[in-house]
Amino acid sequence: LPRKNIAEKSMSCSRILIANDRSSILDIVNQYAPEHLIVQMDEPESYVANINHAGSIFLGPWTPESVGDYASGTNHTLPTFGAARAYSGVTLESFIKYVSIQQLTRKGLETLGPIVECLADMEGLEAHKRAVSLRLER
Repeated sequence: LPRKNIAEKSMSCSRILIANDRSSILDIVNQYAPEHLIVQMDEPESYVANINHAGSIFLGPWTPESVGDYASGTNHTLPTFGAARAYSGVTLESFIKYVSIQQLTRKGLETLGPIVECLADMEGLEAHKRAVSLRLER
């Protein structure tokens, strides 16, 4: 490989983990949360439902990672270093801006207000608390 030296350095930091059963394999995968996960097992599809944390999953002998990077339509920008436990890869939705809108009735604020006041008080945010209290005093 043209970048053999880089690959060798990377391999010197790699590890092999041996698991004795399917449950252990899935525990390791979900704790490690790999950026790329190649499932090279019999019936690889049967593992997917139990994999909760991986950037992108490649199933079976005919699905090399490079196809996902360049041609199959999935995304090449994936969460690294275990970030797949909390984040997904970049998708079309990553480029959509969402705006949240709220509107309460008086009854709604009367119901939620005491909870908001308590939480704001616990955080030491007096102005947040008063924004509710003053409205409820009216």
